[in-house]
Amino acid sequence: MFSPSFYQIAPVIALCASLAAVPLIAVSGPRPNLREFWTFLAAGVKFAMVFSLAGWVLAGNVVEVELIRVLPELSIALRVDSFGMVFALVSSFLWIVAATYTIGYMRGLNEHAQTRFMVCFALSLCAAIGVAFSANLLTMYLFYEMLSLSTYPLVAHHQDREALGGARKYLAFLLGGSVGLVLPALIVIFALAGTLEFATGINSGIIPGATPDVLVVILFFACLFGFAKNGIMPMHAWLPGAMVAPTPVSALLHAVAVVKVGVFCTTRVMLYVFGIDLMDELNLGIVTAYIVSFTIVTASIIALTKDNLKARLAYSTVSQLSYIVLGVALLAPTAVEGGLIHIVNHAFAKITLFFCAGAIYVATHKKNISELGGLGRVMPFTFGAFALASLSMIGAPPVGGFISKWYLLVGALDAGQIAIIVVLLASTMLNVAYFAPVVYHAFFGKPPAGEVLPTGIREAPLIMVAPILLAAAISLFIGIYPDLMMQFVKMVTP
Repeated sequence: MFSPSFYQIAPVIALCASLAAVPLIAVSGPRPNLREFWTFLAAGVKFAMVFSLAGWVLAGNVVEVELIRVLPELSIALRVDSFGMVFALVSSFLWIVAATYTIGYMRGLNEHAQTRFMVCFALSLCAAIGVAFSANLLTMYLFYEMLSLSTYPLVAHHQDREALGGARKYLAFLLGGSVGLVLPALIVIFALAGTLEFATGINSGIIPGATPDVLVVILFFACLFGFAKNGIMPMHAWLPGAMVAPTPVSALLHAVAVVKVGVFCTTRVMLYVFGIDLMDELNLGIVTAYIVSFTIVTASIIALTKDNLKARLAYSTVSQLSYIVLGVALLAPTAVEGGLIHIVNHAFAKITLFFCAGAIYVATHKKNISELGGLGRVMPFTFGAFALASLSMIGAPPVGGFISKWYLLVGALDAGQIAIIVVLLASTMLNVAYFAPVVYHAFFGKPPAGEVLPTGIREAPLIMVAPILLAAAISLFIGIYPDLMMQFVKMVTP
């Protein structure tokens, strides 16, 4: 254990590590190896600081650091608690994995503007940690917007008509939701409560009891749909459009930072601004559960229709994200735990799937599922990892996704919501329907007419395959040993 003073400075170092690396990465552009050195150094320092805080938080401590006092009642400040640690540990670790993979992908395809790409990558991870460690709504909102702006150049990376169109839609939905809905809600909440600090527990929230019910409902749904990174329909349209970006960006969007920030902000506000008691009193929980259930089922059905692999994975993300919000919306402790642990399980499984899609493209230049016939015999490591991650998305034991589904099902039963149990079972069948054919076609299908498969194993470069296997292995590990991360989750619902 370190001294208490160390724990005050550690979250600041974790926040600033990638920010400090930005100018170093930028000036090292002509020397790619040095540029990547700064990336890995920053990633390693960030994860080391976050990891060093884990034991302190598990011991029941909360770290609070004020950065800037804006008004007497308002500050930009950090708070490290068990809820934030779940997301911070995952995102900081996966940056190391994603950076390794990105080097292989970008160099393998000789992509342009690699320095700009790595700069924006670093900025986005600074924003993600800022969101995870936010002490109040203002701080979280500022880092949320920083993430939107820093990832825009990544989505627009190819700079062609399709990429720029997808990037414009990306920014329109994310900024439109946050500026048009969240910011006014934030101002009204401050006027009502006199503070934007998150509550210390998940029951009471900070909304005054005398607030009219109609106003509470308006504020709640402004936050639910305003944090559009959560992918809840109809605010999901940016997500499939962002698939024009390179695969490392898709992995960043879908697993490491962007969508996880969306569901993290949504659930943080649900639990620590409104609180379980108020949500239960106004039936906001069950209404939200049915809204996201529609997203879960509809997005899964759309995924079935997509032949493009990344598009299918994109709609899978739209569906899977809503499991997280669904668990919290059910308000039962077990369901809340199931939703929060899915932040972890989905992250490792989905980054594996997108890494696999990128490795397939680098090795074969194939994007469509119909073109993958027999490739599993040529790329067994990549498709084996894809199969394992698919099992996690489906919720099959012993992979991590099974833990999420189990807690969600038990939580829905505890809440007496039989209809939600039906939704979870139906969505599981749909998961099987859109993942199983990919794996089967790859291992047992025939190549397209007139095409001959190469002999022997022809995987993507090792620098790409190694992160894929690591992420898949961790997805399996957290399914067998879930208590590692469940310790933090259970501290949220004592």
